[in-house]
Amino acid sequence: MKRNIAIATLTAAVLVGGGLVATAAFADSDSGAKDDRTAGAGRSADGTREQAAGRTNVDEAVSAASKAVPGTVTEAELDDDDDSRTVWELDVYGSDKVWHDVTVDASTGKVLSHRADDDNDDRDRHAPRSAGVALDAAVKAALAQQSGTVTAVDLDDDDDDDRRGALRWDVDVTGKDGKEHELRVDAKSGAVTVDRDDD
Repeated sequence: MKRNIAIATLTAAVLVGGGLVATAAFADSDSGAKDDRTAGAGRSADGTREQAAGRTNVDEAVSAASKAVPGTVTEAELDDDDDSRTVWELDVYGSDKVWHDVTVDASTGKVLSHRADDDNDDRDRHAPRSAGVALDAAVKAALAQQSGTVTAVDLDDDDDDDRRGALRWDVDVTGKDGKEHELRVDAKSGAVTVDRDDD
């Protein structure tokens, strides 16, 4: 009888102790998940932007901007606005033949603002029509070359190198290793070249 009581007492102690350990482990696990979600709300610990930080990727931001302003998106960049929110800033050449600036909340995917841009001297009105490779195809090609999170994409024809103004997509990708990669996607052929890798 004493032996049965001793075994029962020991079993109860193990069960209670195990329950406490499991509860503590669950609490730690839950707080860690919360910390991960909180860290994902803006910038990571080293200051780099992440896709998890925005929850809205470049394709979703482009889709939201295109619904607000029908046309061709020629630039999308992940940035911080004046309210310290992470946002996508997009340039859209509208079907009304007017340039528009569109801002999309990177946390919710909602369009925060859009307005016609009168200051369009630095933009090539023919660029959207002359790009054989669309933005989404350029992003896909860049990510096939370098996996990670796209933080900016821009249709560019600046004559700043030996390509003599060849139209291209400049795509910035933050790799899973935290490094920044700049890739160029030819807007006619879709060929990808690595422009620069930054630590």
